[in-house]
Amino acid sequence: MTDYPQPPFSTQKQAMPGHTAAMDPAPDHGETSYKGSGRLAGKRAVITGADSGIGRAVAIAYAREGADVLVSYLDEYDDALETKKQIEDAGRKAVLVAGDIQDAAHCRKIIETAVEELGGIDILVNNAAHQDTFQDIGEISDEEWELTFKVNIHAMFYLTKAAVPHMAPGSSIINTTSVNADMPNPSLLAYATTKGAIQNFTGGLAQMLAEKGIRANAVAPGPIWTPLIPSTMPEDSVASFGKQTPMKRPGQPAELATAYVMLADPLSSYVSGATIAVTGGKPFI
Repeated sequence: MTDYPQPPFSTQKQAMPGHTAAMDPAPDHGETSYKGSGRLAGKRAVITGADSGIGRAVAIAYAREGADVLVSYLDEYDDALETKKQIEDAGRKAVLVAGDIQDAAHCRKIIETAVEELGGIDILVNNAAHQDTFQDIGEISDEEWELTFKVNIHAMFYLTKAAVPHMAPGSSIINTTSVNADMPNPSLLAYATTKGAIQNFTGGLAQMLAEKGIRANAVAPGPIWTPLIPSTMPEDSVASFGKQTPMKRPGQPAELATAYVMLADPLSSYVSGATIAVTGGKPFI
């Protein structure tokens, strides 16, 4: 309860998609706390949105568990460089690929680069997402609705479709959904709708890929302190972010990393079609 910052936080607003260095308090990605034990030794992972937030925490954990990592990011170069440093400090290979995953061709380029630079793909983490807040459906433009689906849903399909032919039995696909999949926040209507679709996609995909020996699962975070928050939410919501949970605070990216490690771990060979909720005590139904 007391190891991490609790709201109220300082008033802050960033332009989308946000940057880690400007956040107050600074998020914890496990830089000093995560200790690996070889659970992913020799694995090759692709993580979208791995420059910051949940993606960075997962990249750090995977590297310290022995995996090489391709970091897919939009244009936050400074954040991506820090993730790269963390991976390399763990003694693993890091590959940076910048670009917009709205574009199907770019998604295919990410997978092609992983095959060329890492020698293959054992783990795909579809984590990058777009969100914005609106108080009325009339405020949501057609372009905003389409953008949210392109980044959150279409890209996941493009990446997964491109990756599966390169994945051997025992490989793992992990999709970041949200508590909004089952408990939608009305001010995040477009985002919440895509998160419900991600959970449904994951369940169907797990069944489709079972005969290939490829597992598909999802992680459903509650309120997590990432650059997405000060760059997409009103300042008063940022100041009180996470207060509504039983733990009275937002989660830190580091607190989700073990869920992604468990789902990628070959020892979790019977776990497929599951959703792991990380909510700070709030039931996920």
